[in-house]
Amino acid sequence: MNTSLWIQIGLFLIALFAVAWPLGRYLASIFDEQLTRRFIWLDKFEYGFCRLIGTNPAEDMPWQRYATAIVLFNVIGVVVVYGLQRFQSELPLNPQSLGDVSSDSAFNTAISFVTNTNWQGYGGESTMSYLTQMLALTVQNFASAATGIAVVIALIRGFTRRNAAGIGNAWLDLSRAIFYVLLPLAFVFALVLVNQGVIQNFNAYQDVKLIEPLEYAVPKNNLDGQPLQDDHRNVITETIKTDKQTIAMGPVASQEAIKLIGTNGGGFFNANSAHPFENPTPLTNFLEMISIFLIPAALCFAFGQMVGDQRQGWTILAAMTTLFIALAAVALWSESHSNPLITQLGVDGSMGNLEGKEIRFGIISSALFATVTTAASCGAVNAMHDSFLPLGGLIPMGLMMLGEVVFGGVGAGLYGMLIFAILAVFLSGLMIGRTPEYLGKKIGVFEMKMVSIAILVVPLLVLGGTAIAVVTEVGKASIANPGAHGLSEVLYAFTSAGNNNGSAFAGLSANTSFYNILLAIAMWFGRFGVIIPVLAIAGKLAAKPKLTVTSGTLPTHGPLFVVLLISTVILIGALNYIPALALGPIAEHLQLFTR
Repeated sequence: MNTSLWIQIGLFLIALFAVAWPLGRYLASIFDEQLTRRFIWLDKFEYGFCRLIGTNPAEDMPWQRYATAIVLFNVIGVVVVYGLQRFQSELPLNPQSLGDVSSDSAFNTAISFVTNTNWQGYGGESTMSYLTQMLALTVQNFASAATGIAVVIALIRGFTRRNAAGIGNAWLDLSRAIFYVLLPLAFVFALVLVNQGVIQNFNAYQDVKLIEPLEYAVPKNNLDGQPLQDDHRNVITETIKTDKQTIAMGPVASQEAIKLIGTNGGGFFNANSAHPFENPTPLTNFLEMISIFLIPAALCFAFGQMVGDQRQGWTILAAMTTLFIALAAVALWSESHSNPLITQLGVDGSMGNLEGKEIRFGIISSALFATVTTAASCGAVNAMHDSFLPLGGLIPMGLMMLGEVVFGGVGAGLYGMLIFAILAVFLSGLMIGRTPEYLGKKIGVFEMKMVSIAILVVPLLVLGGTAIAVVTEVGKASIANPGAHGLSEVLYAFTSAGNNNGSAFAGLSANTSFYNILLAIAMWFGRFGVIIPVLAIAGKLAAKPKLTVTSGTLPTHGPLFVVLLISTVILIGALNYIPALALGPIAEHLQLFTR
């Protein structure tokens, strides 16, 4: 790889850490309640807000009640988002008179946005009204991100409290995450995006006359709205001629800001962050990548400050950063090569693999964006991952398969990495014959049962869902590409859903009742099948006393533990997914480069 690749990665990380450090201190002050003690009026605001929603702000919830509040909050979100979609034709702010969303698509979308997945089986500008985009989708971008922050803060309290019955107040944590963190950041970032050319309006779509008529092919659909296929399972198309183009409008910047800061990823437009109204310039592209990692990185600094040992936060951050650099380097290296099938036709391959990428971003920024968005559970894309070379496509998929702990989603990345840290100290304890401890808390049988559930539930959903899809006719009917690449498309879809990422490999016609329901199941249990065990661990740890550090205590900071933590993450990911990857992107790579 040339020097410019490393320079861009270096500049990206320097800018990220420079902004994340003060934000981390601010986050710690919020959830350690230093901020409310300093500004008394905030305490009064919180008291009034909790009374308004019918909860006691002074209540310190045990983990069971905390988990119930979190699940209830998200179930209400599902109902609201589903209802707004189903009745959107009767509601205001719908200048294009878009119809109601079908029941299975509305169900999938409601689960998707509530679980911070933001998987989209529809085209945003052709399906959702402005009201639905704002009141359903954008609001849930805030709510789902706040859920992740609340859960990781509860887990941190589990390490810091001694002999405690509670892990905090879920309603207070959710409201603080929204009002003190997400809203201010999103407001400022939205203004920056508007300044750079991202649109924010309520205008009807604009029809503009083309300089010359355009012809293009579109799939022919059957009565159910599904693409027709010939005997060889190729999609049947028809040619459309037009002399005009419809330019979609809408309140984009406000949704774009929180979609990235909250690691949500759902685009206002079908092209997501490849659309010039969402991501118009190289500067916005760089800032959008920073915004995706901003809160996940800041939470590492907040973690170190809240547990009273900043080295712990640096250790977690070092493990995340090392994995990110290594995997980003592979993706950038892969995409800097050309597809051999193209070069065999005499096409100049010195530019690398430009297929599916925006020229205004180029290969480096496109491959780096793909790595960032799948390292975090964001799902925003500025290029088509389906067009990446096999190893380039393997990296986004592999990052999700690691559990999205390489920075990861807002809150979810840190609590996922802490789960692996607990597993790492347990394994090291087995090797040296000592009772495992982490941050002064003894790790017992209950904690390891919960860790096992949290680690294994997602692979079960991903591999189980993929297996069902590729052995059933209704599942195979949506696969456009045969062979290893078709398997990669299905595997990527369930990996994205189960890990709450939301990005798509493309090529898979997933907006069917089968995939809408199956992927929604993977999204819901992939989210709460991890959150509930994490809260159970938090409650158990909070009730334990703090152990004194002795000469026999395993240091959980420094290079040795970083290596141990990285090895644990890679080992678990490899054991779960290598066989599936061997049949998909690895097999495709061997087929492509050994011809």
